[in-house]
Amino acid sequence: QVHLVESGGGLVQAGGSLRLSCTSSRSILRIPSMGWYRQAPGKQRELVAHITVGGMPHYVESVKGRFTISRDSAENTVYLQMDGLKPEDTAVYYCAAHFTLPIETPQYWGQGTQVTVSS
Repeated sequence: QVHLVESGGGLVQAGGSLRLSCTSSRSILRIPSMGWYRQAPGKQRELVAHITVGGMPHYVESVKGRFTISRDSAENTVYLQMDGLKPEDTAVYYCAAHFTLPIETPQYWGQGTQVTVSS
């Protein structure tokens, strides 16, 4: 069992920044990939970014150049730095743990944190 706890969501104006954090109950160096997903109202949950145990980041096209995923293995924490936020980034953001590579449906999810970007 892996418990994931997110924090850092909130309300920000367009063009602003937020940093999301996700702390894992298990060493993230024992999890093949950690990811961030988001789900906007009326839409399917989508993968935003993930980072492999080897440290390789991957991003969905819509956030490339604006979002940065990183990790602190000593703290078992993964971050999502979001800059240049747009109203269309408004969603509930979920941290997830993948135990397969290439990634498939995550085995564990956090509770989610709301990000709201006002225009």
